Amino acid sequence: MLDAALAGCTIIVAADRRSADLATALERRGAQVHRAPALSIVPNADDAELMRRTEQLMASPPDIVVVTTGVGFRGWMDAAHEHGFDERLDAALAGAQFIARGPKAHGAIQQAGFTADWVAESETSAEVGEYLLASDISGKRIVVQHHGAGSDGLDDLLADAGADVVSVTVYRWGPPPDPAVVRRSALQAGAGEADAVLFTSAPGAASWIAVAEEAGVLDDIRRRAATGRLLLASVGPITAGPLHAADLQTSIADRGRLGSLARCVIAHFGGGHAPSLQTDAGRLEVRSGGVLIDGRFLPLSRSAAGLIEALFIAGGRVLSRAEIGRVLPGGDRNSHAVEVAVARLRESLGGADLVQTVVKRGYRLAVTEY
Repeated sequence: MLDAALAGCTIIVAADRRSADLATALERRGAQVHRAPALSIVPNADDAELMRRTEQLMASPPDIVVVTTGVGFRGWMDAAHEHGFDERLDAALAGAQFIARGPKAHGAIQQAGFTADWVAESETSAEVGEYLLASDISGKRIVVQHHGAGSDGLDDLLADAGADVVSVTVYRWGPPPDPAVVRRSALQAGAGEADAVLFTSAPGAASWIAVAEEAGVLDDIRRRAATGRLLLASVGPITAGPLHAADLQTSIADRGRLGSLARCVIAHFGGGHAPSLQTDAGRLEVRSGGVLIDGRFLPLSRSAAGLIEALFIAGGRVLSRAEIGRVLPGGDRNSHAVEVAVARLRESLGGADLVQTVVKRGYRLAVTEY
């Protein structure tokens, strides 16, 4: 039987690479997952410039190899193999010092049969630069394998210190496979129709934020993230950079892996870290697909879920009929429509005494600690 820790959760994965693996891990816990990659990865395996620079390195081997991404370094090795360069490139890199910008780059170096001499714990190009500048690199030939977003100033930093820098970009970022899907995901996140948005790259996060801003929902997303009703989670601190720059409250996976990102989400919703209220009916959590009452999930319609979320955010404060009307489909509904919506919500809750009528004022949740 599948674990239901994520029952009722709608989760958006704003990533392209390995998004299917992440989606499967979350779906096995009961989530409904929407994939909305904000960018695509365009491999450069057949890129003439990549092969030209590879030939330069084989003719004049580097002293230092800086690997910034695992997927990029593996892509470079694969491209070299496809062009019959693998043995010559291996020989050219055999005597080089390998520098890894984080654990994924480290793993790719090991997978290719080399040994990493140093690994940046912060996974930043700035830390790599500081490490290299601590020694004399003047006259050293340094190859820097870049990710699709560019060098982060590392090339210029090393060149200014006298190094002979060879830049290798193995893949680049392309447009999203379906821009309409990305826009719809941002609208969902802003409207309360999603519980989490997950990011695996800084450029992807920046692109998704730009779409949300263009769609006019970034403030709604910021507000929902601040209340804890929307989990924004990144695979590491670099990926979280654009989110922090946009003043979006963000959770960061511990180990910078997709598995850690999945565990971060599961721990949030399944480990009692999601926002909750103590009510007369028990501990209440609200999700886009329904509610959890003392760990028991009750599915709700979209309109009912939106109504109870508004009451939940109020935290026991009375909402007037006008305030409730504005969260119903269409907005600004009349008193009769509000009464019908509340009655249907109560029916869906199976008689749980959660929604109280406050005579001549409106409705509130039966919160015990208000």
